[in-house]
Amino acid sequence: MAPEQLETAPRQAVTCWIGLGSNMGHPEQQLRDAMAALRDLAGCQVTWRSRLYRTQPVGGPQQPDFINAVVRMVTTLAPLGLLCALHKLETRAGRQRSREVYWGPRMLDLDLLIYGDAIVRSPALTLPHPRLHERAFVLLPLAEYDPQLRIPGAGCVNDHLPATLHGQGIKALSDDLDQQAQPMRTAASV
Repeated sequence: MAPEQLETAPRQAVTCWIGLGSNMGHPEQQLRDAMAALRDLAGCQVTWRSRLYRTQPVGGPQQPDFINAVVRMVTTLAPLGLLCALHKLETRAGRQRSREVYWGPRMLDLDLLIYGDAIVRSPALTLPHPRLHERAFVLLPLAEYDPQLRIPGAGCVNDHLPATLHGQGIKALSDDLDQQAQPMRTAASV
């Protein structure tokens, strides 16, 4: 993707994947609120969401476990426009990027993981997310949707998942509220 395309709205809606994480305040509620906010984003339609996962932190200082999930959406926003919208949602939830410790605790973290088939390496944005293929807390929810889901330039989810599960403590949460009103994956929504 050329740098000028990062700011240009696509001609057709693009399927993208958003990673969600929180380990401060009330993480499960933070993620539910963030999913609701994503549904309300102009130019975006959430078409699927994973269940919630409890995950041990990877790297960084000692901190509480994270709650993570992944959302599939279609968007007419340009990549940088979508990233900006995600950052605004993080700020609204109380995240203060300028005061954070690198890989430290977060009130809300929204990562643009995949944007269509885009491969981008720019100072403003890297797609697919640079550590996506190393993180069980992203790969396992993606595999919940489709283990054969293609990561642009990196193969499919199942190619990377086995290596990440060892040593990255992750557990699906069983929560009836989490499964209520979950958009169904149908031929019309794919």
